[in-house]
Amino acid sequence: MDPNENKEGNGNAEISKVKKEEGTEGMNENGVKYIIYEENSVEINENAEELDLNHQRLDKIENFEHLLSLRSLCLRWNHIKTIENLQMLVSLNELDLYDNQITKIENLSSLINLKVLDLSFNRIKEIEGLEHLINLEKLYLSSNRITKITNVNHLLNLQMLELGDNKIKTIENIDCLTNLTELYLGKNKIDKIQNLDTLINLKILSLQNNSLTKIENLNKLISLDELYLSENGITVTENLEDNVNLGTLDLSMNKISKIENITHLQKLTELWINDNQINDWNNVQILEHLKKLETIYLEHNPIIKDSAYRRKIKLIMPWIAQIDATLAR
Repeated sequence: MDPNENKEGNGNAEISKVKKEEGTEGMNENGVKYIIYEENSVEINENAEELDLNHQRLDKIENFEHLLSLRSLCLRWNHIKTIENLQMLVSLNELDLYDNQITKIENLSSLINLKVLDLSFNRIKEIEGLEHLINLEKLYLSSNRITKITNVNHLLNLQMLELGDNKIKTIENIDCLTNLTELYLGKNKIDKIQNLDTLINLKILSLQNNSLTKIENLNKLISLDELYLSENGITVTENLEDNVNLGTLDLSMNKISKIENITHLQKLTELWINDNQINDWNNVQILEHLKKLETIYLEHNPIIKDSAYRRKIKLIMPWIAQIDATLAR
């Protein structure tokens, strides 16, 4: 959308101005290049419903008070330290503050129509300030400094929760999020799968790169379609008896030496079990029972040393479409 174009087409819309820093390149007497930053104004149509100001070197949220029609505001990749001056934007559905310098979630209580909030890649240590955002459907908080899952259990409309790349040790305080369909907790410090029994609508669960040693407590998640458990310390594939709707299972980069307990997963189309300790073709043979399997990753296991590696896989599963990163046919 052209920021100077009036949605109604009459050309008489008021113009709001947002200050940004703009650089002018120079060179000193020693030949060293430098940039002088100057404040400039960006003109914005006050009837705008969408506004994208990413990479504008903004260090403060200000001068948005008259943008009462705004539904989507993107302030990615700036230098913003504080969430402020947004209280008048009650029509806002999406707020994107990805990759700034924010340390605290605050001043959002009036944004009751917010459905999507992205605060990934900031410096947030605690989940707070979301008490009034009861219509929130997607919450992104990846790559922060969060140590504990708190203050989200009231977000009953939440469908997607992204908490990857933090310092979380325990899965907790999300039992009321029964509408959740996607939960991302990769790259944390979680050592046990637990407290997920009520999330019966969950379709995607990511626990990659944690400290797990056992697959457990997933029996209530009967709608689960994608399960990501790579980069853990898992030794046995087990306790998936009730997860019969799984389509994707990622067990790569673990300590598994045997493929087992998965022949009941008749909807499985992708199995990632590369970078493990599988060395016996006899237990690979059980894959012949997975007639819908399209993609298999087995590279970086001891069996890869077999010169007939790909041919043997195709003999076991003539229907396979992809072996590792290469098409089978």
